[in-house]
Amino acid sequence: MTHIVLNPAFAERSKEPGAGVFYPASAPPSGGALRRFLGNPAALTGILILAVIGLIAIFGPLLRPGDPLMITGEPLIRPLTDAAHPFGTDVLGRDLLSGVLHGARVSLTIGLTVALLSLVFGALVGAVAGYAGGWVDALISRAIEVFQTIPGFVLLVVLVSVLEPSYVTIIIGLTLISWDAVARLTRAEVRSHRSREYVLAAETSGYSSARILFREILPNIAPTLIVTGSIIVASAILSESALSFLGLGDPNAASWGSLIGSGREQIRSHWYPTVIPGLFIMATVFALNILGDALNDHLNPRGSDGT
Repeated sequence: MTHIVLNPAFAERSKEPGAGVFYPASAPPSGGALRRFLGNPAALTGILILAVIGLIAIFGPLLRPGDPLMITGEPLIRPLTDAAHPFGTDVLGRDLLSGVLHGARVSLTIGLTVALLSLVFGALVGAVAGYAGGWVDALISRAIEVFQTIPGFVLLVVLVSVLEPSYVTIIIGLTLISWDAVARLTRAEVRSHRSREYVLAAETSGYSSARILFREILPNIAPTLIVTGSIIVASAILSESALSFLGLGDPNAASWGSLIGSGREQIRSHWYPTVIPGLFIMATVFALNILGDALNDHLNPRGSDGT
């Protein structure tokens, strides 16, 4: 006989008609989940790196106040040769340490904003398609396929070139090339959960489609979306850096990508204006990737051993 597992936190409420909250029988609560996750060296490494980067983004501009694009010294001062400019200066004489500290906030803001917008819009579209089925699913699936046939970075370059090269434009462009993957993944996950017993039990109890979708199915596929979000943040940071390297970034704000772009012509003779911000990008993307892998292994243990 098949059983539907009720969330213990709602045991008392479940005595009332229609008040039960249904969860898949395959996902019982686990007490030491956080402890086991933090015991993973990859997860702990990723968290520590991102914590440092986050602190830099929050408090860095307070340590080096002022405009990071202001000329403050001689051009191309080498790192560790001037106490006023520990990271040196770029070709225009702008302080690289100020640029890195202020750029952390800009780059992380872009990555997190793009991930949030892509997850919200993509998950909503994919969830509606997967749950509704029929012509709604067919119409939305065709729209997703159209976006997936367009080379993402080419579309991004065209949008930023045609419109004003601001960070609002960049965020909109990055969201446009990121939401379709989220929508397709969400649609597949919702279709998989659509016929599971906890959904059938909720439908039998008379729950509305909106409640089943947003309060039952989406919370159960949230771990997959969280892992996807970490990948989108890393991809957005890299894409913004690539745009800035091509000279299509916002000229009025400092980001790690814009620092790399301003130093690309002197990279043969003066490596530090490009390498230093590049190392911060590499560390951030590396931390996001290993943290995403660790989350995937923790939230979907069966996927890590191939069973």
